[in-house]
Amino acid sequence: MSTQLDLQLKVEEWRAKARAGTLTLEETREAIKVLRAGRSLIAPATGGSKTNKAAKAVKPSGDDLLSELEGL
Repeated sequence: MSTQLDLQLKVEEWRAKARAGTLTLEETREAIKVLRAGRSLIAPATGGSKTNKAAKAVKPSGDDLLSELEGL
């Protein structure tokens, strides 16, 4: 559990340095590396949202869009 707290403190430190403009390139690389490693532990979303599924269902074809332009 202390690793979570350590990570939170480190992220707070990086944010403060970034706001102050004192974050070094090496610290930036370290932050990206640590944050990306944490993301790999999270399972990716699989289902998608209902909104995205509805939008895909009513998505017109390219040919339909081109035929509408020709009528203008």
